[in-house]
Amino acid sequence: MGTVEETGTVDLIAGRTYRLTVIWASGVTSKLADADGVVSFGGGGIRIGGAKVINPKDEIQKAVELAKTVEQVVLCVGLNSDLEQEGHDRRHMDLPGHTDRLVYAVAAANPRTVVVVQSGTPVSMPWASEVSAIVQAWYGGNETGNAIADTLYGDVNPSGKLPLSFPVRLEDNPAFLNFRSERGRVLYGEDVYLGYRFYETTKRQVLWPFGWGLSYTTFRISNLHVTQSSAGNKPTINISVDIENTGDKDGAEVVQVYISQRSPSIGRPEKELKGFKKVFIPSQMSQTVGIEIERKYATSFWDEERQQWIEEQDMYDILVGSSSAETSCRASFEVPETRWWSGL
Repeated sequence: MGTVEETGTVDLIAGRTYRLTVIWASGVTSKLADADGVVSFGGGGIRIGGAKVINPKDEIQKAVELAKTVEQVVLCVGLNSDLEQEGHDRRHMDLPGHTDRLVYAVAAANPRTVVVVQSGTPVSMPWASEVSAIVQAWYGGNETGNAIADTLYGDVNPSGKLPLSFPVRLEDNPAFLNFRSERGRVLYGEDVYLGYRFYETTKRQVLWPFGWGLSYTTFRISNLHVTQSSAGNKPTINISVDIENTGDKDGAEVVQVYISQRSPSIGRPEKELKGFKKVFIPSQMSQTVGIEIERKYATSFWDEERQQWIEEQDMYDILVGSSSAETSCRASFEVPETRWWSGL
């Protein structure tokens, strides 16, 4: 039920048996169901647990001393279901406890430190420039450990892309001023300027941009070609680019297609993702990739006055790259006349 966690400390003697008594009530008795944004799920439940009391300063020093004796350090940090779950919002982006102090200290002791972050949301990483690599592992389920190990050892060449931008600070978030409700109203003040749409419009720096991700190889995207066709009275944009794996390891790249309207009648983001395709390319090989997008889905926005979608007469730019911040190829196309449409 998202109730407040109750904690306590007790001295125990080794070898002695202790009896614990837990008294709790079902979800219907919760006084928090309508407060603090808590969402009520079912009848409720209970979970208890314990951990040995440790001295953070001593434990960090132990980690530092160990880091000095090895060639490579892998630090696993992050969040879990105690710290983030459905039904409530976190009030900050910080990692718990003394995690940041641990990372700083270990990275100073051994510059070959890789940090594996397991979280379902972006977290603050003030030490990002101090470590040799960061793996954003999310929550991978039962095979998380094997997947992380395969990536760290190079048995698998990573090709994932971030599904959201990672802000540097909580205050950089486009919804920062609208997180809570006010007198029963939720204000979506950020409008359509979410994620990369906000950061690029306001020229605000991010930790990592939307669609970004590293690989053990490198790719070059070139030779962008754009044509239009009208099969079945459905104007379609046909996009093709060449992708070359310029590194020495086989890998996959995600080609991302963004559209930008040059002279919109309303305020629009600088560009919007409208298509993507992931392709596997052997080392030192290249491949031509084609992406088709029905034109009205690439250009239209909702006209509130007419309660229809509108595709405006204008010139549109196509930007293709490997992330929202890395669009090295550009072309354009024209919509010859304005039209409105409904449905699909």
